[in-house]
Amino acid sequence: MAAELHPCSGKLIGLSNSNRTAQRNQPVQEFNHGLVLSREPLKDRDVFTVRIDKKVNSWSGSIEIGVTSLDPAGLDFPSSATGLKGGSWIVSGCSVLRDGRSVLEEYGRDLDQLSEGDRVGIQRSAHGELHLWVNGQDCGAAASGLPTGLWAVVDLYGKCTQVTVVSCEPPSLAERDTERETVEEHEQEDEEEEEEVVVVCGVREGEFGGLTSVVNLAAATNGRLEEVPELPPTHNRPDKFPNNLEPETVLTEHQLFDVLNNAIVSLYRSEDNGGGDQGGGGTGTDSGTGSRGDRGSSSGGGSVNGNSSDSGGGTGNTGSVNNSPAGGGGARLGAVAGGMPTNDALLFHEKCGTLIKLSNNNKTAERRRPLDEFNNGVVMTNRPLRHNEMFEIRIDKLVDKWSGSIEIGVTTHNPNNLDYPATMTNLRSGTIMMSGCGILTNGKGTRREYCEFSLDELQEGDHIGLMHKASGALHFYINGIDQGLAAAQTPAVVYGVVDLYGMAVKVTIVHNHNHSDRLRRNNAIMRALSPDVGRPRPALSLTPDPDAPDRLLFHSNCGQKAAIISEGRTALRPHATDDFNHGVVLSGRPLRSNEVFQVRIDKMVDKWAGSIEIGVTTHNPANLQLPSTMTNLRSGTWMMTGNGVMHNGTTILDEYGHNLDRLKAGDTVGVVRKEDGSLHFFVNGVAQGPAAWNVPPSVYAVVDLYGQAAQATIMDDVADLPPLPEDSSEGPTVMSPSSPCSVAGGNSANDLRFHQLHGTNAVITNGGRTALRQNCRSEFNDAIVISNRCLRDGELFEIVIQKMVDRWSGSIEAGVTAIRPEELEFPNTMTDIDYDTWMLSGTAIMQDGNTMRNNYGCDLDTLTTGSRIGMMRSATGNLHYYINGVDQGVACTGLPPGKEVYAVIDLYGQCVQVSITSSSGPQDNSLCTSNITEKSFPIHSPVAGVAHRLHSKHGKNVVLLGEGCQAVRVGGYAHGIVFSAKELKTDELFEVKIDEVDDQWSGSLHMGLTTLAPPELPSCPMSGLSPSLTQLRSKVTWLLAGSEVRRNGLLQRQNYGASLDRLTVGNRVGVKRCSDDTMHVLIDGEDMGPAATAVAKNVYAVLDLYGRVTAVSIVSSSVLEDAGSIKAPSLSSDSCSEGEEDRTPVEGGEPAVVPNTVMAFLENHGKNIQLSHQNLTAARVSSYNQGLLVTAQPLPRQQLFQFQIDRLNASWTSSLSLGVIGHSPDRLNFPSTACCLKRSVWLLQRDSVFHNSLKICENYGPNLDTCPEGTVLGLLVDVNSCLHLYVNGMDQGVAAQDIPTPCYPLIDLYGQCEQVTIVTSNVSTVGGECGEARCQGDMEKADMVDGIKESVCWTPHPEVNPNKTCEYQALCSRFKDLLTLPDGYFNEDAKYNLCYCESCHKLRGDESYYKRGEPPRDYALPFGWCRFALRIKPHCEVSSSFKKWHIAYHGTSVGALRRTLDHAQLLSGTSSIFSVSPVKTEGPNGYSEPEENSSNSLPDRDRDRDRDREVPRVQLSPTMLYSGLEMFAPKVQFRDPRSHRCHQAQVGFQVCVRPGSYKVGPQTLGASEPLDPRFSNTEIEWITKDQGGTLLYGLLIRVE
Repeated sequence: MAAELHPCSGKLIGLSNSNRTAQRNQPVQEFNHGLVLSREPLKDRDVFTVRIDKKVNSWSGSIEIGVTSLDPAGLDFPSSATGLKGGSWIVSGCSVLRDGRSVLEEYGRDLDQLSEGDRVGIQRSAHGELHLWVNGQDCGAAASGLPTGLWAVVDLYGKCTQVTVVSCEPPSLAERDTERETVEEHEQEDEEEEEEVVVVCGVREGEFGGLTSVVNLAAATNGRLEEVPELPPTHNRPDKFPNNLEPETVLTEHQLFDVLNNAIVSLYRSEDNGGGDQGGGGTGTDSGTGSRGDRGSSSGGGSVNGNSSDSGGGTGNTGSVNNSPAGGGGARLGAVAGGMPTNDALLFHEKCGTLIKLSNNNKTAERRRPLDEFNNGVVMTNRPLRHNEMFEIRIDKLVDKWSGSIEIGVTTHNPNNLDYPATMTNLRSGTIMMSGCGILTNGKGTRREYCEFSLDELQEGDHIGLMHKASGALHFYINGIDQGLAAAQTPAVVYGVVDLYGMAVKVTIVHNHNHSDRLRRNNAIMRALSPDVGRPRPALSLTPDPDAPDRLLFHSNCGQKAAIISEGRTALRPHATDDFNHGVVLSGRPLRSNEVFQVRIDKMVDKWAGSIEIGVTTHNPANLQLPSTMTNLRSGTWMMTGNGVMHNGTTILDEYGHNLDRLKAGDTVGVVRKEDGSLHFFVNGVAQGPAAWNVPPSVYAVVDLYGQAAQATIMDDVADLPPLPEDSSEGPTVMSPSSPCSVAGGNSANDLRFHQLHGTNAVITNGGRTALRQNCRSEFNDAIVISNRCLRDGELFEIVIQKMVDRWSGSIEAGVTAIRPEELEFPNTMTDIDYDTWMLSGTAIMQDGNTMRNNYGCDLDTLTTGSRIGMMRSATGNLHYYINGVDQGVACTGLPPGKEVYAVIDLYGQCVQVSITSSSGPQDNSLCTSNITEKSFPIHSPVAGVAHRLHSKHGKNVVLLGEGCQAVRVGGYAHGIVFSAKELKTDELFEVKIDEVDDQWSGSLHMGLTTLAPPELPSCPMSGLSPSLTQLRSKVTWLLAGSEVRRNGLLQRQNYGASLDRLTVGNRVGVKRCSDDTMHVLIDGEDMGPAATAVAKNVYAVLDLYGRVTAVSIVSSSVLEDAGSIKAPSLSSDSCSEGEEDRTPVEGGEPAVVPNTVMAFLENHGKNIQLSHQNLTAARVSSYNQGLLVTAQPLPRQQLFQFQIDRLNASWTSSLSLGVIGHSPDRLNFPSTACCLKRSVWLLQRDSVFHNSLKICENYGPNLDTCPEGTVLGLLVDVNSCLHLYVNGMDQGVAAQDIPTPCYPLIDLYGQCEQVTIVTSNVSTVGGECGEARCQGDMEKADMVDGIKESVCWTPHPEVNPNKTCEYQALCSRFKDLLTLPDGYFNEDAKYNLCYCESCHKLRGDESYYKRGEPPRDYALPFGWCRFALRIKPHCEVSSSFKKWHIAYHGTSVGALRRTLDHAQLLSGTSSIFSVSPVKTEGPNGYSEPEENSSNSLPDRDRDRDRDREVPRVQLSPTMLYSGLEMFAPKVQFRDPRSHRCHQAQVGFQVCVRPGSYKVGPQTLGASEPLDPRFSNTEIEWITKDQGGTLLYGLLIRVE
């Protein structure tokens, strides 16, 4: 036929070159309507070939090609080829479509990736098959059963804008030979191989014949191995079993293994999808790939149609093995991979959310305008999900703007009839969605903690899937991991649904799921087939060549930035200085058991952090989409990184072996998997010990050339390596084969480990030392662990609780059993065992499941993180328990002497993770309570008694050893804060010795005293503690850092003594609080003198393992104390709080001093309340309401009842309310909230007052919802029966009158407020003599003016726990961020940023005016503004003269800010980027106020020169009511990036002014009314021309 195009074509097509060239017009404006057809129908075997001439990058997608039975002469051309119906087959991308519906997902080359000059052809073979040709290469059969009389179709779609027909003729001679071979293979199928393959593919799962058939097939195949031809090197697995076999060729057992793997997987998949009902689904394996983009040729046969599973026709293709199989029993093994899939592949439905754009043949969904819109992104599947069918998507794109992310689930709604909601959780029927880590049914939460993964935390490239099982159960999968049952009963017909919400922008349906569970079944079959599976596999050759071993080389498929050279021996990152990742390389074949894979680091670069990582993976490199770094892979992977070990991206060992990050060029690293399934690593030939167990066979070695590692070479010569040790590095004894966790000799004191046999939900890590319960928020039992050997008489088995969750009731259970681990059938809980078992559960001692005694000396349910539990059987058969080293006495007697007993731990309920301590082992039975904690470490302190201990709550990078006597920082350079276990007594020395330093870090140990009580920290404080001690400011902290003394991070003293930065191993550092309230630091026993004064009485020693110092041990001791002497949380007022240092006392309104009644909370309270500490502390333990509590005693007149807010939970809205109730609460039935009380109740809620639930007053005091943690609230009824509210000791005035007697204080712990504690100290005389006496010691003479203590300039203005939740302050902060001012200008400590909005200044109890300087001068607080503290030079911080300056304000424009900050002083003529020109005025004081832009008409150089000649004249005022006028601080408009609302903002400066450097004069605006009631209009303006007379103190912002 003629190689021409038909003159009829798409409406945008222009033909030229005798109708051989087609061009799409307007290629940049239009992407479709580019359809052209051949002039005549195709003849059989003719390849209609076109060349791509031009492409553009404006669009996605590209050329599409195929055939159609529609005559172009009468065709109404659609916009694209996929719109052709009535018998059309189109290849689009890498998919094949029939009449617009996908029939094959993965086929041939991806047409979208072709470039200009590439050639594409389409052919109908003589057998009615459709073949695609790319650059002369046949891509195999794309479809079969095609009729005759087909026209070629080419669609110039998307990027493709011009093509030219180059030929239309049969393939060349060589290609015909290939085709002839294919025809011959078709003819031989029915004669020679049909019966064999029917046996393999036709057996249903579970039938005995399936295994027999595979074995028979393998045997038959092996019988012909002498005829197997050698495969080309580009093939990863054979695509067929040839019939004509050459005698010199070899087929390895690896290749046979892979073929059978795929055959069996295809069989299982066929059964799952209903294929093979009439003889089994014939499925086909892919033909292997030589590169990422290329696929081999097809070897399939048979017919292709939409009803293949019914017809039984065998088919073959070259696509993925994961395609849905068609039926058929006539396929040969060469086409084992599934027959042609049905035409209802799982895609996204065309009807979707309003912002969704579908692409990639409806496999990809993307939300438009992701930075402007966060919802309306719902998409559903095009058909209901089949039973046991995996619906899986890959996250392609996220944006970091919104909260929340992707949601996925199922719905009964048909997408054709559904009115799509903005978000799927708005649908109130027939819908189950996974959102975050919970499950929502019909929009309501049914499981808040479904799994430990949160969808909101997933990253690009992560996979999410779901499966609707035949039983009705719904399961979700994250990166291939089953998250468990989400819903038990779901309807039979459901559609998959995805909500591209918030951060989620783009997803793609994934069809190549990981069938690892079936591969495990496959491996079991292969073991039955060959007992040598898992051992070295020799090549299956009659005459193997001993000189050609199966060498370990790198696979050609490697990371994007990696390259393989030296015939596969060397891997490198060619541009190592430009990129630090994408350097993953894998071995070309799996490792054999006991085979060491070792590489030498050839080259390193010093630009990056991190270095080489090595490990193993179950993923075949030929099929793996390599991640940027191997630790991102979430399945089947074990990696050694740094000095830790990670499994599936999660750390399982923190401190494993030599740190790989410290290796140099020439060092070697290796990995080996032993026959017992254990994994070992080598560094420079030295075994690092077992890193993991139960690693499956057939794993590939992995090397990640990360960070510094730039090149590595495989070391072939491993003969010189030491033999693999059968023991660990801890002892010479052979490891017990039944217990790989037993790593030391039988006589070793520390060989106790957890046994490898354990409960279903338990996991053993850290060399057998650590046990944890997986899925701890969805599973509470089935986590029993047992010791690896029996306990000896008098031997202590002790564990420490490392992690707990607050989801369940009940906690750890511990005991012993006489049942050997190998004979124990692990029950749900150990108390279910009815023989030879003794357990402690709570306070109950149980034997064989029955309670023997209650109220034992300890309660395991009350233990917290850091608690230690030990158990010991004495020689007399008594069982003892030890809690934190203290013997709790005999728990039970009569344990059979001489009989073996094993320690048992049940990780039940709240207890999630435990580790065996170093204290486990033989104990001296003479130990008693008084000396149980003494250990053999040096005591250098002269004070006799019990050694000091460190508190169990510490920084997240710290591990405590030796019963709290040693602290080690295990990672990073920070997060190393530790506390003393108890408060220090007066003159009590707390001293440590430095054990280890790491010179790669700078900085050193910090040490000091703090009022922060570690018992008050949450049970998991590591997230709440600051990274370093200098940033610990939640309570008052005095510390020595280097040679500088700091208080709450503020510099107090320089060059105090010897610098701590110079300390090294062996030096000792101590701290003590002396009787004169001073802190002293001792270095190597030498007292450096007083470091700080006015130190509070109740302080703990605190130290920070920072920088170089990584390990310390305690060398001091104290007098023996009662073990329970650690005090409950209390609020002592013996010393000044942070805010009291700077507070001006309040005048007037002070209650008289009266004897106080001791107050405590009543036992009758809301059902969610839990009382503690002698009923002084109340906590809401669940939900957000049912938190009502009252005092047990009535409130006397004139007595101030105060309590502190201890804990807030930002997850809720609103907060506490408080008031009084006028009747006895003893028998009160508490409602859910206080506002439901309607009899004799006065309630303060937000900023309003309520009486019997009716509002009687608004705008009273600060908004209680904004009170932060640490706020002290109080109630007082005066002699006139008026109720007063006190906030941080400040009276807010009368809230209500006619309060009856008696009345009881009432508190509602609602919403955010979760815990409060009654203040027990006498603070009723607020601002009176007591308060003055407390603060007097902190005052300096320069701060005293007429008996009033003034605020100092370098500390914040009156502040008691700054408000962290003020929305106005947050709005001002967002405006400051829009100014893009460098952070270096501002103080690092955010607590000096003060908000002066009405709520905040009332909350702090600020006065309107304060005095400052010498001589003292008034200034007003800038109410309505927000201050951001500026960084002050260090010499100013400690300058005593600096305190004598005055405070003033300066209004300015936004455009002047940067220049002012650059010069660090106020400027008079700063130009502005805004068009603001204040009028020029001249006042009677003789100074002219220059215009803001008076020099704008001059060139910049002249303007600067003129300004240099001017005398700077700066206008100031003691009040922002004047400096903040728009004349001085012009308004600018901005849009809030969060709310998108428009606001107006003004800016100014708070400055310190040196007395005598300015002149006071009248206002220059001509105002007649007083601008500020405190300042006369004749003295409200200050003018200065002294450049050194002002210092910028704070940036002020006001937003309207």
